[in-house]
Amino acid sequence: MIRTAIIMTVTGALALASANVLAEGNAAAGKVKSAVCQSCHGVDGNSTNPEFPRLAGQFPDYLIHALKQYKSGARKNAIMNAFAAHLSTQDMEDIAAYFSSQKGLKVLRYTMPK
Repeated sequence: MIRTAIIMTVTGALALASANVLAEGNAAAGKVKSAVCQSCHGVDGNSTNPEFPRLAGQFPDYLIHALKQYKSGARKNAIMNAFAAHLSTQDMEDIAAYFSSQKGLKVLRYTMPK
């Protein structure tokens, strides 16, 4: 009985945590919100300038993580820090949903060896 309660508690906590991590943005809203991004990264996230990374086809969790790091200052880039400073979590999720839904380079997810 106690073991079942512990398993249920842990399962519930993991479900809540993963729901937070896997929150989905709105790609249509992200297209509108990404207007300022498009001047460097391209309308669809396929930058033609090698100084600016391609965002199209990237994993949304990677894009959200990068934006959060720019916002916090953990990642340093004067332009990106200024842009990200005013983004809400929902803005980041929407922008990530838009760029990740665009056709870009094939990006493979790296899995850490065990």
